[in-house]
Amino acid sequence: MSAPHIVALGGTLRAESATGRLLARALEIAAARGARTTLLTGDAIAFPHYEPGNAEGNPTIGRYLEALRSADAVIVGSPGYHGTLSGLVKTALDYVEQLRGDERVYLDGLPVGLIATAAGWQAAVSTLQALRTITHSLRGWPTPMGLAINTAEPGDAIDKCRPQMDVMVGQIFDFLHR
Repeated sequence: MSAPHIVALGGTLRAESATGRLLARALEIAAARGARTTLLTGDAIAFPHYEPGNAEGNPTIGRYLEALRSADAVIVGSPGYHGTLSGLVKTALDYVEQLRGDERVYLDGLPVGLIATAAGWQAAVSTLQALRTITHSLRGWPTPMGLAINTAEPGDAIDKCRPQMDVMVGQIFDFLHR
């Protein structure tokens, strides 16, 4: 595979959310290793609640689904809201249902890196676990290294997790080369 396409999705509607910045940083690491990248955060994934007919004729949802169809790997990031992923991220993942009739169903066989952020360890870890469960349900392969980041601790979240993020992105590439 010459230049794998890695799609990152998640974050919040805030332009400078910690989760969005972490997703962007993960894609920078992937791009440095030769990947083509697409970041889908904020308005790019602000969809109406999932109903099968909602996707028809919606160009934003169409671009999202086309990005996933062309992906060789995915990175999903969510803030932890009350111990689980945000509604924004959950709805975006619900729209993966539109890929049910594709040759590659859902995220079947794709490596999926996961990033969970929260203002506390309990919510960060439980959000990461929820993302792993959803990834399995969508037939993806979560990387062994997932990031649970406590944003309430002092310091910059990106700086604190750089070694773990390097491992996670490396695991995506290792998976793709097998």
